[in-house]
Amino acid sequence: MKRILVTGGAGFIGSHLCEQLLSAGHDVIAVDNLFTGSKRNIQHLMDDPHFEFIRHDITERLLLEVDEIYHLACPASPIHYQMNPIKTTKVNFIGTLNMLGLAKRTGAKMLLASTSEIYGDPLVHPQTEDYQGNVNTTGPRACYDEGKRVAETLMTDYKRQHGVDIRIARIFNTYGPRMQPNDGRVISNFIMAALRNNNIEIYGDGSQTRSFCFVNDTVRGLIALMNSACDTPVNIGNPDERNISDIAKLIIGRIDSASKIILTSPLPDDPKKRQPNIDKAWKVMKWKPRVNLEDGLSRTIPYFRFFA
Repeated sequence: MKRILVTGGAGFIGSHLCEQLLSAGHDVIAVDNLFTGSKRNIQHLMDDPHFEFIRHDITERLLLEVDEIYHLACPASPIHYQMNPIKTTKVNFIGTLNMLGLAKRTGAKMLLASTSEIYGDPLVHPQTEDYQGNVNTTGPRACYDEGKRVAETLMTDYKRQHGVDIRIARIFNTYGPRMQPNDGRVISNFIMAALRNNNIEIYGDGSQTRSFCFVNDTVRGLIALMNSACDTPVNIGNPDERNISDIAKLIIGRIDSASKIILTSPLPDDPKKRQPNIDKAWKVMKWKPRVNLEDGLSRTIPYFRFFA
């Protein structure tokens, strides 16, 4: 049994991760300031004697004794991370610095939940871990993109200078139950609009692509990476690339909705292509996604009916 800290543990991915770590027999401490997380996501875990929840902002120091740290704390949707961009940068820099200090003091192994957004609007397709990205450092998304890039820098420098045992997961678009219905992300936006028979707005001409990974697969990838010997960045995502218009049509069909697709002005710095190369994930930890988009949507849509 390990004592495991999950920052952002009341969030979408974090709550699923806590659940899986508990089912594997570990003691789990979830830390979250509930800016985008919710106690509702972890309510079913509260009576587990091996689970503990601490409401805390990780830009402030935290003193605990742990064996592993999964560092997921950070708003991940544009509507939330752009709400307070300075705070987003701070949680990526100061929050990661604090967690690395904790890992150094306790000898804990630490995994950073980085992001595919560090690739920016990529000039290489699909994206491999050795691609250094095409990021606008002064754009409206930079607080998140550059924040995660500097978090990766801190991780690797703590490894070099202090010998901290690190893992870096570059997470691509993830979806599933417990996503916030108002978080502005593609899957949640489209499902909520379709359930309400509202028009589905697509920014741009709909030809931009995304690759969506079901949350159970993402969590399985994070745990596999933590348990591997790989201390360099690894893509965690589903390489099944779809254009946005096709995803909207698929969701409308699944719900049998009367929604219409409306094209609007493109967003600044919105990536035109997004697809992970996951060869490294297969090589170092024999991981690949198991759930296709159609099956994943069938497991996700019922969750959103409560909010519609």
